[in-house]
Amino acid sequence: MMRQYLAILLAPLVLSGCGVAVEYGDIPHSQLAENPRCNPVETDRSAIAGKNYFAVTSRLPDCLGEAVSLTNHRTDRVRFARFAPPEITATAKGKKQTRVPLAFQPEADWWNGLREASNLRKGRVLLFVHGYRETFLSTAKDTVQIAELSNFDGPIIQYSWPSQGDLLSYAVDETNMYWDERNFRNFLTKLARQQWVKEIVIVSHSLGARLVIPAVEFVDRTSSNADSSNISNIILASPDIDREDFERDIAEEVLAARRVNNDRRITVYASLNDKALAVSRALHGYPRLGSPYCFNPFEAKELKAKGLPERCFATKSKYETQPEKTGFTIIDTTDVTSGGSGHSDYLRSREVCLDFAAAVNGARESTGRIPTHIAHVFRLKNSGKVTKEQVAAFCKRAAD
Repeated sequence: MMRQYLAILLAPLVLSGCGVAVEYGDIPHSQLAENPRCNPVETDRSAIAGKNYFAVTSRLPDCLGEAVSLTNHRTDRVRFARFAPPEITATAKGKKQTRVPLAFQPEADWWNGLREASNLRKGRVLLFVHGYRETFLSTAKDTVQIAELSNFDGPIIQYSWPSQGDLLSYAVDETNMYWDERNFRNFLTKLARQQWVKEIVIVSHSLGARLVIPAVEFVDRTSSNADSSNISNIILASPDIDREDFERDIAEEVLAARRVNNDRRITVYASLNDKALAVSRALHGYPRLGSPYCFNPFEAKELKAKGLPERCFATKSKYETQPEKTGFTIIDTTDVTSGGSGHSDYLRSREVCLDFAAAVNGARESTGRIPTHIAHVFRLKNSGKVTKEQVAAFCKRAAD
């Protein structure tokens, strides 16, 4: 049944040559970005007023119209911006559209603003890195939802790379994600080296995990004290990353024992009902970290014989000396998956929203977690039937 489902999902990708070509557009990209609003030499205070969210982007901006926007194309430089929650406006023809109020700043002013927005005593910053098939509008909605759901007590930054926002553009998104690795790691390095930043919480979704993990490894290796300890709380929601690659490499850098003892930890949210990761597994050939699919049929058979669910997870790192703290936790959301694709449980499932909010705020345990036969893997307690409206209200999800 699953193979038939995957065949249906993959058919458009196969018929279209595994994706669609990127169209340049009718206007030279240099013209889209040449307006001073795209490259300000000083901050326009009136333009950033009320824009309390921070953005770093490698997307090509469009400053030709009345409102500044971000396209799905790459650009030649990283830009720094402030934005407000998406708002519904009316077009000249009377139709409604949703846009994100956005204003760019000079980089130095942006960093000063980030510092001013922080609680300097706590020095906490949340960095959100989105995944595949996103636009700046969709990720702005997610950023605001994360802020409201977690009630985070510090500035929130969205890192926006040029995802296409298109179902058939997975290969393009994957290409752009790899193209953007240097931009992202340079930004994360600078953020980690700010003296006032005492804790960085990173939330990544889907393909964003493949930006985050190598960048954290890079910052760890290049840190002046050989330990970028302020990157302490890494949350991978439905991570589209090779499970075995993660298992093999993670202990060497990201979850080295000394970093785990210094409060570094990774929390993974994974679901066997994640249809998007099932397609990714079919495309890549091997299981993804965010899906507990059993690649080894003998392992699945052994679990079944023991009366256990046929779910296989990434193993914990092996240490010569076991760290005092827990550095790796997997939350199995299979039983509480919500939403059409099951790929965004952290923002669409009542039970996962509750656990995710606690994890963002540093909690290592949650009353809704149920232990499994694997010490670092937990299930979530199903709270019973709830309506879509109740889930949206609980997860503080705005209407699409």
